[in-house]
Amino acid sequence: MPFYSRIIFIIFLLILSNQGKAQSINLKISGENDTSTKTIDSIGYIKTFTNYNGLQTEIILLKEKLTQQGFIDSSIENITKQNDTLFEAQLVLGNKIDNIRIYYDSTFNSALLSSIHHNTEDGFFELNIIELETYLKNLNSRIAEQGDPFSTLQLINISKSSSELISADLEVVTNQKRRIDNIIIKGYEKFPKSYLKHFMKLKTGKSFNLNAIKQKIELLNELRFASKIKEPEVLFTQDSTTLYIYVEKIKTNNFDGFLGFGTNENTNKIEFDGYLDLRLINNLNYGETLSLFYKSDEIDQQTINVDADLPYLFGSPIGLQVGLNLFRKDSTFLNAKQYAEINYQVNAQQKIGIGITSTTSTNLLENDTDILNDYKSNYYTLHYNYTKPQFYDPLFPVNFWFDFSSGFGNRSNEVGKEKQNVFTLDTYKIFNLNNKNSIYTRLNGATLTSDNYLDNELFRFGGINSIRGFEENSLVANLYGVLSTEYRYRLSSTIYVHSVLDAAYFENKLTNTKEKLYGFGFGLGLLTNAGLFRLNYSSGKTENQQFKLSDSKVHISLTATF
Repeated sequence: MPFYSRIIFIIFLLILSNQGKAQSINLKISGENDTSTKTIDSIGYIKTFTNYNGLQTEIILLKEKLTQQGFIDSSIENITKQNDTLFEAQLVLGNKIDNIRIYYDSTFNSALLSSIHHNTEDGFFELNIIELETYLKNLNSRIAEQGDPFSTLQLINISKSSSELISADLEVVTNQKRRIDNIIIKGYEKFPKSYLKHFMKLKTGKSFNLNAIKQKIELLNELRFASKIKEPEVLFTQDSTTLYIYVEKIKTNNFDGFLGFGTNENTNKIEFDGYLDLRLINNLNYGETLSLFYKSDEIDQQTINVDADLPYLFGSPIGLQVGLNLFRKDSTFLNAKQYAEINYQVNAQQKIGIGITSTTSTNLLENDTDILNDYKSNYYTLHYNYTKPQFYDPLFPVNFWFDFSSGFGNRSNEVGKEKQNVFTLDTYKIFNLNNKNSIYTRLNGATLTSDNYLDNELFRFGGINSIRGFEENSLVANLYGVLSTEYRYRLSSTIYVHSVLDAAYFENKLTNTKEKLYGFGFGLGLLTNAGLFRLNYSSGKTENQQFKLSDSKVHISLTATF
């Protein structure tokens, strides 16, 4: 045979050999009757294999599936080879049993069976056999949550009670119950232990429940100053259980300020106003917040506020908030307010508090009047706050905010003592329509109830943090409410534009004024390396007044985190 002919012959043999090796075999399974065959087909099975071992394994798996469906008497009758590529198997299904009755002894905690209806006096419960495997897995998880993560369940003494029911005994193999013996923080070792104990409610000595622990650690994402790095880990030794939590510290110090300017109607000159809002958060690793606020208005008003919020004081669940507020109205009067509040963090979102507020007002004019004179007031206060964050969004980190406070007390001056009540509300919500579009709504207001009023005790509002388009703190009222809305559109992950549509109503009983106000405009926000830059252009009007572009206000602010 010539050399080239032999090469071709060898290649031909190799091709035939590979084809033989790649040849597949098929499987057909039938039951003892047409109904049984339809049941088998409805469950489904693999029909093509590369070798006989895989075919045998599939038949065994199918039989197990039939058993789980209630055909506990099913059996494999025979497997016959029809030709080189086809095998036929016959299964006998028998009668289907729908229910199983499971007995348990007196040591079993029957409270774990609360998800199903059963009579504890009978010492058993019944299940549909299709639900058996899933239910036993869930039952084992509930037993593990009781502090025994290594417990196992099994059914023993399985027997057929009747043609429609089988019975079995439940055996629970328990181990030593586990408790959390030690908690170790990794990454941020100085994480405040009071937050671990009271905010997340993780303590040593408590029963070990991994699912509950994971849920509590997710609360780290509700904190501004810390976040979870990865899932917790557990080290089990023969006599102890150690929980490792991985946390990182986040920079949350906040500086916020703005510069506003507008044209004075009388002088036609540009006037400036602005404020500074500095918040130092968790610098001492106690979760504390120290705040300094200063505002200077274009109508010669100054505000200074110093505040300290100290959560979980001395490791207790009680927090303390104290502060001082100074407000000066040109050369007319000066108010000095001191407050102290004891609060309790109900959960990650809610906080309640009780406190006391004392205000001393000094008339800076030469003579007192009926509506402006020295006074002192004292209030007992109740406070409630709800916060739902979305810290994953750097542009809008808080989705829902609700803050309500009330005060009950009196005001005293040279005329006498007057009973008074004060209520304030500030709430906002972001409705996320999709990734780019959202609607922001805010409602804030306050009311002071009294038989008579002084000008130096009324509320001052208006401006960028109230109704936009008006001078800062230029509006005076004993009752007011402001509805602020924005339609926001994201141009990118760091830039958004928005509309400004505000409405307000206020009453001033000193001047017998009841008025409606409106503000319109637009703005933009830009997230830069320096912080969040915001610009607002807005114009305001009263109910019976036309818009004037000369009255428009431009506000520029920068919020920096460090």
